[in-house]
This record gives sequence, structure tokens and C-alpha cells, in this order.
Amino acid sequence: MLEFAETFAKLTGNPPFPWQTALYERFASDREDNIPKACNLPTGLGKTSVIAIWLIALAKGKNVPRRLVYVVNRRTVVDQTTDEVEKYQKNLAIAGITQSLAISTLRGQFADNREWSADPSRHAVICGTVDMIGSRLLFSGYGVGFKGRPLHAGFLGQDALLVHDEAHLEPAFQKLIEAIETEQRDQEKAVPLPWSKFRVMELTATSRGTGDVFSLSAADEADPIVESRIHAGKSLAFHTVADEKKQLADKLLALCHVHNDSNKAILVFVRTVDVLNTVVTGLRKAKCEVQQLTGTMRGLERNRMADPRKPGGCPIFARFLPPPKESADESERWVVKPKEGTVFLVCTSAGEVGVNISADHLVCDLSPFDSMAQRFGRVNRFGACSDTRIDIVSPVAFDEKELDSRRKKTLALLNLLNGIGSPAALGKLDLDARIAAFSPPPTILPVTDILFDAWSLTTIRDKLPGRPPVAEYLHGISEWEPPQTKVAWRTEVWELNRTFDNERERKQFQKYAAELLDDYPVKSHELLADRTERVFNALKKLSAAPDTPIWILDEDDRVEVTTLKKILEGDKDDLGDKTILLPPQAGGLEKGLLDGASKYDSTRKDYEVADEWFDKTGPLRLRKWNDETKPAKMKLERDIEFRNGDDEDAEPTKIWYWFVRPTFADADAKASREYGLQAHLDDAKAAAEKFVTALVKDAKLRDAIVLAAGFHDLGKDRSRWQRGIGNADYPAKKLAKSGHRRAATERSSYRHEFGSLLDVGERKTFKDLTPELQELVLHLIAAHHGRARPHFPTDEVFDDNHPHDNALSLAAEVPRRFARLQRKYGRWGLAYLESLVRAADIHASKKAEGSDS
Repeated sequence: MLEFAETFAKLTGNPPFPWQTALYERFASDREDNIPKACNLPTGLGKTSVIAIWLIALAKGKNVPRRLVYVVNRRTVVDQTTDEVEKYQKNLAIAGITQSLAISTLRGQFADNREWSADPSRHAVICGTVDMIGSRLLFSGYGVGFKGRPLHAGFLGQDALLVHDEAHLEPAFQKLIEAIETEQRDQEKAVPLPWSKFRVMELTATSRGTGDVFSLSAADEADPIVESRIHAGKSLAFHTVADEKKQLADKLLALCHVHNDSNKAILVFVRTVDVLNTVVTGLRKAKCEVQQLTGTMRGLERNRMADPRKPGGCPIFARFLPPPKESADESERWVVKPKEGTVFLVCTSAGEVGVNISADHLVCDLSPFDSMAQRFGRVNRFGACSDTRIDIVSPVAFDEKELDSRRKKTLALLNLLNGIGSPAALGKLDLDARIAAFSPPPTILPVTDILFDAWSLTTIRDKLPGRPPVAEYLHGISEWEPPQTKVAWRTEVWELNRTFDNERERKQFQKYAAELLDDYPVKSHELLADRTERVFNALKKLSAAPDTPIWILDEDDRVEVTTLKKILEGDKDDLGDKTILLPPQAGGLEKGLLDGASKYDSTRKDYEVADEWFDKTGPLRLRKWNDETKPAKMKLERDIEFRNGDDEDAEPTKIWYWFVRPTFADADAKASREYGLQAHLDDAKAAAEKFVTALVKDAKLRDAIVLAAGFHDLGKDRSRWQRGIGNADYPAKKLAKSGHRRAATERSSYRHEFGSLLDVGERKTFKDLTPELQELVLHLIAAHHGRARPHFPTDEVFDDNHPHDNALSLAAEVPRRFARLQRKYGRWGLAYLESLVRAADIHASKKAEGSDS
């Protein structure tokens, strides 16, 4: 394993621990179960390096999937996993790894760059939350339009290793992904798929301890660095209060003040926001240096606070982070100087998971065992302190509620540690007793074939009986965790405010609003989340007028246009699991937190942050008033004209231009350059040939995919469609992209994919295929923009070049064909095949825009 050790050290900057070498040996073996079901590894030992181990195994040609999907808990503060993988990416050449690595994160301000889906043959790491990854796996991606949902499901659910970090915190999601893995294995028994399987690996420091579990060995115990971390000194001190509601905050404050002159970094954990606010206020009154961290903070402010490499980073938070190495390159160097003296970081559960922080001392209330283990892992994380102290405050007596029963069991376990809170000591406690003291598990809803089928019907955008929202299947139903509501601020809510003469007008506008949000999705950096009850109470305190417009976004991306008055007159429970879009003029934002008492300040520019969305090369979108000058590398996605009155022929008083950078965006007719139709078909065919050569072993299946890509846009050869993109030279010139916006004079529901279906049946190369492959080609063409899952809507069933009876007959066969193929290839397998054609289409369009990457 000398070769692995050298490669690992060059890739990560550190020599491997024994467990890392052992895991690589497992990955590289010929065993069918070469990827263990679970890895039970103590905190502080570099669990994220499983990505490096996978990457080395991939580079050595071992039997591991092409993509690694790293899922972090929804309460994570900042995704430091992405930073770690970017370090690996920089070191590929140094480590002798020639494969290209795409990196995408589906969360945060620096969000999805689509690298992972642009080239399915490229190795990729995708980092995301349970919500982001889970919803996409179930064909219901939050913030993803219906056209893109099959692509996301196909590429995340095939040829992928899904690593679920801190899996014990989301047992419902773990059960779900295991069910998806089992479903695919069962399907493969009928029709083996010629590409790698979907694999799942649980990663946790607090395992529930069942099945095939990979863990530390005697060699790890003997390693001096491992030994220092798993036996890191942490002395425990216990304190009680008679009445938690009245006395807990004061007791925590008193324990904090013991450290006032220590010049140490003190971490404080509490279970509720109310207690946190009291503790923070008390520390500030005492002139202490304090920073709070909660899951109720907006993503933008939360990410900025936790990143000392950029302006806006918090000097107090920086005290809890490991400093960069002297050899760090410029992108890793800090621009924020850590605060000196005694500092306090006061957190709710948002600081328990996924953040590589380490405090000198910890003060906390009592939570269930899994939560306490996470808290302990955030103090003296690397064994560098000799006098670390953990103060725990608990009630004298517990009530009979399930959560308190778990806390009582946790206290009993902690009292067995004889004052020692090291990872090794926690790990020696009885496993069954630990599990009994974990947070109460949610009610886990079983998934079925019928549910998987219903979620896969992505063309049907309205409510469908038997197709529930996916949130409860991702997280389960928890009685002790009340529902949450998300909040963001958007300018369009105010600017597009209008009254409606009837309900039909309202519904039309709500559909238009949904289209706007499809163009400009609400991203996680714009959002804050809190308990629905607290959000409702904050809305009550707003000083905004009762008729202030508000948009409510549900889990299926439908929009309800309403007012503040109507919301407050309704039932607060109706806001559960919804997203509220406020106009900036409503106010209510203070330092990244929802504060109903905060009045609107027209001089502030921090309400709307939709454009604060970047990748490594710059902004991904930008909106400008009365200035149609296209920013570099961007295209005009939409313009909105405003007029006085109802005269559509009047000159607009102002125009709002919405630009996006199409780096890895879905292909469509709105391109910045003119692009010939045949050239596009040839380019898509060439891209498909490249993809399937690397991905698909079956030669006949490869040929079918390539043929579908080469014919996918035949239906654009129509006068109606060419006029629609502004091509006045048709038929002398046939275009796939026009180089400018669609002509406003041609509005039609004609779908070129449907026309392509009618045309391809006349081609000899298609007729030469077997009937089974003909079916597949027809479906891949029909589905390359999200239709045909399972149907084309009635108003799209026509074609000017073919008899209407032929169109009706073809449309009737589309859903039956979809059902047959989904049974044959499986839900994720068929989506994967569709996505190969979709990716070829996108690749060709990118080439036309001047980018071959």
C-alpha cells in the first residue's frame, strides 16, 4: 500500500491513518460488497477523506461508481466538504491522477455550477443537503424546473456512490436511500444495466450500529495522532436547575462568566433559540465578545460569517477554526484576523454538525445522546488542550415526554463516564443504551413502487392524487420537531403587484410568477428558516401595510399570490413547509435574521440578494433596470416591460432585464449566437458518441442513444418554429438557435420534440433498428426537454407537417411507451438514458456558445 500512501499524501496534504488505508483496500478489492454499508469513525479523524479514497480507487480503475454524492445534514452551517474537495482537485496532477474532476455544490451562495451533469462521463463530486439531494433523487428537485428533474434523478441515482454523512441525524433519509438501492438491485435482476450501480454508504461518528460497519482497528489505536484525538482530554462537570424554563439561561450565563478572563474560545450549545437569545444578551451586557449561530440565520450571512478567507468573515468564529497551513495558497489564506482574548460562540444545533470547529471549553444544556456526542466533538477536537472542561446543565427532574425520557437516559450514560468525555470513552458505552438515548426517531414513512412511479411523472405539474410531497419521506414525521417555514425577500413581489378582476386572472398570474421563479430560482443563500409559529408571529409584528403583496411557494414550486392581511387572517399551520417571499418594502430583516420589528429602510441593499450567486469565475445571474447591455458571458433570460395603464402599444415606462450565465444551463432556443440546425444535430450526435463510448457497454444500446441525439431536434424544421425564434430566412436557412430573443409575434404551444417523433419514423436508420430499440429512441427524443413523462399535454399534440390523426395516434402511444420502458430499465435507469441525450444536447449548445468544456 506504499503507492496508495504516497498518492493520498500528495492529494490531501497528510499521510493516511491506518483506517484510510484499510478502507482503500476494501474499495480496491474484488468483493461484490467492496463498498461497506457504513463507516463508524470518531470525529476529528478526517471522515471527509473518503472522497479522496474513492478518487484514488477510481483513478486506479477499481470497481467504484463514477460520481460521488456527499450528503450533509440540513442543519450544517457551511459546507467545508466542498473546500476540501477543491483542494484535492488542485492536487490531482501532483498526485499523478490524470482524470478530470468536476465539483458541484447544491447549497450555499456558491451554488450548483452544473459541472456534474454537463458531462456524464466525467468523474464528479456533488455536495448537497438531504433536502437538495433527496428531492432530486425523487424527481422533485427543489429549485429545479420540471424539465431538469429527470436529468438530476438519473445522474444522482445511477453510477453514483452516495455517502450520507452523520446519517444517524436523518434516519428517514437513510432508510429512503437504502430503499432506492434495494429497488434498483431488484430491477437489475430482470434487466442488468450496462453501467455501474447506485451504492449507498452511511458515514457517522455516532452509529446506530447495524449491518456491515467499517470501523477503527488496533492499528488505528496504536497510531499516535489517532490516539491523541480519540483520547482527547475533556473533563465533565454536571450542574442542575430546578426549573429549566426559568433558570437554565441564568445558569448557563454564570458558567460562561467563569471563563471571562481565560483568553480561551468558549463554545455554548443550547436547544432553543429563546434560551440562546437570553444568553447572548447577557454576555453582551457583560461586554463579552460573543457571536451567535443558529439555523434561523439567512444562508448568505451564515456562510459569510463562517468563512475567514473572505471579507465579512467573523473574527470570533475564526477563533474556533483550524488556521491555514503556512503553505496554503492565496485562495486559502485568511483575510480575517481571529479575535484575541476570551470569545464565546453560542449555538443551537446548527453548530453541531459538519463544521470543523474546535473550542477550548464547552458550556451546554442537556440534549439526547447523539446530539451530546456531536457537541463533545466540537471541543478539543484535535487533542491539543490539556485542561478542557465541559459543563452540562440538566433539570433536577424530567417529565414523561419522549424527548425528556431520552435526555434522562443520556444523563445516566454520561454519569457512567467518570468525568471523561473523550470519543474513546463515549464509544465504550453500551451500544443499545446509547441508541435508546438518541433523539426520538421520526415516524418513517415507507416508500413503495407506486410512490416511485408517481414521483417519476414529472410532466404532470399539477397536484396528482397519490403523489405526496417528498419532504416527509426525506425527514420523516417528528412530533418533537415542529414544522418550519422559509423566508426570502424578492423585488419582483413588489414590482409586479397588481389587483385581479377575477380568480382566472389570479391563476394566470400565479402561473406567470412560477415561470419567473423557474427562470430565477430561490437559492439557499437567500433563505432563512424558522419554526412556522415564530415566522407567523414575526409577520404579525411587521409595520408593512395590510395589502403588502406576498408570494407563497409550495414544495412543488407552485405560487400563491396573496397579501399580508390574508396570511394573518388564515391558519398559521398552512405555512408549514412553505416558502414565503416578501418584498423588501415589508422589512423584517435584521443581520440575517427574521425580525418583525425591523422596519423597511430604503437605504439598505441587503434585503434582496438573489444576484449574490456565484461560481469560481463570477456571478451566475444579474438583473438590471433600463439597461439591456448584456454582461460578459451572460444571456438575456427575460425582460419585463412596465407601462402606465392597460395599453400594450404604449411605450414602456421602464424595462427590467434578467440575465443569466449559461455556463452549464439547460439548452434552449435563447442563445447568444446563431446556430444551424444540422450543425447542432451533428454536434449532439458527436457528444453522445463520446459519452456512450465511456459509459455504455452494449453496442446496440450505444447506437440507439447516438441515433436519438442525432435526430432529437428534427421537429425544429418547421415554419412555425423558425418564425418563433425570429428566423425570417426559412426555409433557405434552418436554425437551431437564433442568436436573439424569441419573436414576440409568434406564440404557439407547438413542441419540436413532438414533431421530431413524427419525422424520425421516416428515417431509414431508425427503421433498421429492432422494435425494442425503436421504442427507446422515440422516448429519448420525446423526453429530452422533460415531456413524455408520461405524456404531452393536449394543446401540444399537433404538427403542421403531418396529418392530425397521426399526431393523435402518436400521442396516445407516448405514455404507454414510457410505462413499458420504465419497467424495463427502472425509474432511475430510464432517466439516466434520457439524460445522456439531454447532456449531449446541452454540450452541443455550449459548443455553439464558444465553450467546449
